[in-house]
Amino acid sequence: MHLFDILAVLLSLAAAFSWINHRFIRLPTTIGLMLIALLLSLGLLIAPLDAEWHSTLKLLLEEVDFEDTVLHGMLGFLLFAGALHVDLHDLARHKGVIAILASASVIVATLLIGMGAWLLFWLLGLDVPFIYCLLFGALISPTDPIAVLGILKGAGAPESLNTKITGESLFNDGVAVVLFLTLVGIATGAHQASLFNALGMLGYEVIGGALLGFLSGGLVLLMLRHVDDYQVEILLTLALATGGYALADQLHLSAPIAIVVAGLMIGNHGRQRAMSETTRQHLDDFWELVDEILNAVLFVLIGLEVLVLDLSGGPLIAGTLAIPLVLAARALSVGLPIGLMRRMRDFAPGTVTLLTWAGLRGGISIALALSLPDGETRDILVSVTYVVVVFSILVQGLTLGPLVRVIGRRADRELAEVTADADSSAFTHN
Repeated sequence: MHLFDILAVLLSLAAAFSWINHRFIRLPTTIGLMLIALLLSLGLLIAPLDAEWHSTLKLLLEEVDFEDTVLHGMLGFLLFAGALHVDLHDLARHKGVIAILASASVIVATLLIGMGAWLLFWLLGLDVPFIYCLLFGALISPTDPIAVLGILKGAGAPESLNTKITGESLFNDGVAVVLFLTLVGIATGAHQASLFNALGMLGYEVIGGALLGFLSGGLVLLMLRHVDDYQVEILLTLALATGGYALADQLHLSAPIAIVVAGLMIGNHGRQRAMSETTRQHLDDFWELVDEILNAVLFVLIGLEVLVLDLSGGPLIAGTLAIPLVLAARALSVGLPIGLMRRMRDFAPGTVTLLTWAGLRGGISIALALSLPDGETRDILVSVTYVVVVFSILVQGLTLGPLVRVIGRRADRELAEVTADADSSAFTHN
């Protein structure tokens, strides 16, 4: 099947599912699309279709290289679109918290999930080496910015918490991808199993990616200042998102972090100092449309991916049991540093609960799992990852808004009680 035919099928399905969701189901767009695609896939698996139909459907999905499509196709556009609308001043106010959540918390969660997964697989009789359990921890630990940003739009979280979650999700996948690639190198023998080497590679890719994003973003910012034509300016941002990502890949730097930094520069300094109001409006409309289209296609792909996975027996049970393991590791990895930081700064009530539940996993985790070397171990980890991702998007995604409202009401009551006690004490004193 030609590339155009594959794009035609995916875009047609995304458009049809979007219409069905908007007309009848009315779920958040990303969740609704994935749910419809998942139900369709399960229906096709159950339906008494002949072998030719099943083979045709599987062939279509196998021709779509999910890993390459997400990590080297969609991710740069989606990260750039998300970073464009993040306020750099808000991000700077919470930079310490975001830096810890995007780095140390990812490493801690990777270790916790890796050890827990090794024990879980052993109890279920699944032969998964410990290094691959750590790989599972690395690919499932980061929150997926694509899933998180899509859900947070309507969740109604407090602004400070919203900034922390958004900032973490934009940066922690870059750290996690580097950590994952380092562990893959150790697993395949390409790298030495040395803590010094691992930290050196992590620092080189992350810092180098941020520096490349700053330089490329600065260059485009300079070019934007010398032109006032929204078509040219949008083309420059498109070149930045694609060219910057490709260049970072070629230099073996963290492409996600490079694009996030570049997007933050254009979205803040570029928007304020180098664009007219007309350009800002056209730029926002263009990137919001790109974001919506790619999100739609990605979540349709996630839903359809069940057609080519082995979700029977051990892998399905392991995936189901991995859900509480991943949530517990997430709670500990964000709860411990926040508990320590409470001595120096205030956090809203329910911060750890919301950060834990808002830690959605998505297409990046599946793409990383699919990039593992072929074999039985890879098939197990892909299936387990898929189960965790589906739970994360459907269950956590659908309940995040109500949880935000419940915790918000509780915080308002606590604040009212504290205020009333203070007023009462002041009245008694007088």
